[in-house]
Amino acid sequence: MDEDKFAALLGHAALKVWSELPRDAQEMLFAAAVNDGVIANTLAVYLHDRHPRTAHPPKPTALA
Repeated sequence: MDEDKFAALLGHAALKVWSELPRDAQEMLFAAAVNDGVIANTLAVYLHDRHPRTAHPPKPTALA
């Protein structure tokens, strides 16, 4: 089996369990999958449409 087939298998698996992954794992996978803002936005919309439960609240920020 070649690398593209393994990548496709892992990609399909990640999509299946995306909403069950911890936020930090989602963020790491997302960052590894995209390399520019255009595809990042398209992927984000797709993931939120497919898995509405992934709509996490924003990360807390440091108090000023």
